[in-house]
Amino acid sequence: MNLAIDVGNTRVKAAVFEGDKLLVIQYFKREEIIIELKKIFKTYQIKEAIIANVASVSSEVLEEINNIVRLTRVNSIMKLPFINKYATPHTLGLDRLALVFGAVLKYENQNTLIIDAGTCITYDFVDKENKYFGGAISPGLEMRYKSLNHFTSKLPLLEVAIPNQFVGNSTKESIHSGVVNGLLQEIEGVISQYKNKYSDLTVVLTGGDTNFLSKQLKSSIFANQNFLLEGLNRILIFNNNK
Repeated sequence: MNLAIDVGNTRVKAAVFEGDKLLVIQYFKREEIIIELKKIFKTYQIKEAIIANVASVSSEVLEEINNIVRLTRVNSIMKLPFINKYATPHTLGLDRLALVFGAVLKYENQNTLIIDAGTCITYDFVDKENKYFGGAISPGLEMRYKSLNHFTSKLPLLEVAIPNQFVGNSTKESIHSGVVNGLLQEIEGVISQYKNKYSDLTVVLTGGDTNFLSKQLKSSIFANQNFLLEGLNRILIFNNNK
């Protein structure tokens, strides 16, 4: 069994795989990573583990995990199944690198746009020749709500919600309409831009806000909230089969 670990901005996601089958996902705080991983190791016979986004994890923690099970760390110099055309590969987020890695292995020789809707919205494009060019980064849903509250004196901080109507008839409804509809129009617009150039485009939507956004998007997409974790597992399988 393999263990895929994604260290996010607020929490850690750890997924157990048997081959390419996802068995279970655990969520916990970053400071609990060793305690919670030890529970997983006791429950499942983990042979290998892989971790992304290690910037917020100490070297001592990584070494402790590696003492329990062989640990692969996603990094910018690892062998890739695609040509990295990013102008500054050393600045490319490891979560974005892992998403593209997983997309190439799943959708080989396809024009693919991966949209990760989390704290930030990231867009990453790889063409059918398996060349990765980059994409875009913009604020995520919660960040947009928080920015309206933080940078104004009177606008309230609201929970994410689907607008009741397109034209907001109150301050709260206007915020929901502006934030949610604004982001949906952004995503639809970006997809349209890529489809204008690449008509045979595969679009993957992933990240924490996948379920909320996918129900409202009109474009044809593959919605998979666990695409990053699955991609990490594919990296392990790929490395073992080289």
